Parts: sequence; C-alpha cells; structure tokens
Amino acid sequence: MGTIKVENIKVYAYHGCLKEETKIGSDYRVDLEVKADLITSAMSDELMDTVDYVFLNRIIKEEMAIPSKLLETVAKRILDRIFSEDTMVKKATVWVSKTNPPIGGDVESVTIKMTDRRKKQF
Repeated sequence: MGTIKVENIKVYAYHGCLKEETKIGSDYRVDLEVKADLITSAMSDELMDTVDYVFLNRIIKEEMAIPSKLLETVAKRILDRIFSEDTMVKKATVWVSKTNPPIGGDVESVTIKMTDRRKKQF
C-alpha cells in the first residue's frame, strides 16, 4: 500500500449558507490523500498502473464548481467520485477549507475532513 497526496489545491467557489457567499464566492483550499497499491506502478513505470493525480485534481475542481450550502456535501461528492471512477483507490481522505470565512473575528480558515474506504465486493 502506498500514499498519493495532492495538496493545497486553490479554488475559487460559491459554497455557503449565506446568500452573499453564493453570489460573491470565496477562496478555498482542498487537500487529498489516497491509499492504493503502488507496487505495480513502481515496477512498471507506467501511468496506467497508478492513480493519476491529474485525474484527482480534475475531480476536485469539477466538484468544487458545483455550489453547495455545506462543505461536507462537497467533500462527500469528491470521495464518491474518486471511488466510482478509480478502482485502484482503497482509502481516501479529503480536507476542504474555506479561507477567511465570514464568521466574525480573525479566523484563517474552517476545514471539513472526511475519510472513506472502498467497500468490499462479494
């Protein structure tokens, strides 16, 4: 088992419960960690034998482009797409952070962290 991390993906998106948030948008940071068997790709040196981080980045950008009230919803969509579109991923954790959230006071960010595992097939 190995780990692939895609870190500090910066996205401008329109998430939030306040009407203003969905109109003017905000800056977000997304981090992703996936676990997969990387032995084959380490031996073959072929992209088709690993989890392509360009693919992971694309999923994040596409899901972040869909406005949602809650960051939890966005994180769940990202995880669901990863597991449905790449069978090599065994476990994934995503962090979705809203930078400078409109919650009053000097707050750098709020972050939602979600982890999921591939369900065993019988």
